[in-house]
Amino acid sequence: MPRIERAVREILAAVGEDPDREGLLETPARVARMYAELFSGLHEDPRIHLEKYFTEKYDEVVLVRDISFNSMCEHHMLPFSGKAHIGYVPKGKVVGLSKLARVVEVVSRRPQVQERMTETIANLLIDELDVKGVAVVIEASHSCMTIRGVRKPGSLCVTSAMKGLFRSNESSRSEVMKLIYGG
Repeated sequence: MPRIERAVREILAAVGEDPDREGLLETPARVARMYAELFSGLHEDPRIHLEKYFTEKYDEVVLVRDISFNSMCEHHMLPFSGKAHIGYVPKGKVVGLSKLARVVEVVSRRPQVQERMTETIANLLIDELDVKGVAVVIEASHSCMTIRGVRKPGSLCVTSAMKGLFRSNESSRSEVMKLIYGG
């Protein structure tokens, strides 16, 4: 934390601000606490949320849509926010639905690119749940595109990772995409 505080003071001075100005006195400490929160996923293993499961004879799609998240673009250190949709077809065991949201929460709390976040979540489910298939679709708005550079608010980046039968079976892929988007 002290190292982040020193860096923030230096950034404030570098952009021409006075880090000792009344309104900025506590800013370095606030930013350090914010970074600790935003990057807490670096120190957590999302697998712990997939350890508890329930034996069920269910072999159709299980889908949790619209899992909101906030993450940080590693290229510009600006946030990106959106929704994750996670579907899987179990093979004899199911996981609590909130556990999927917890996995998204842990994985999103790291500096990264959306493509890697999508792939990481899908691989975790394949590796830890021994499922027939996993579909992860993430839609996000990136501050690095909306408030700087090209400045295109309202634009969304959509990424997907299809594993198992969602990759090999077109009708399964189509089914999960219809469940996510309707129609």
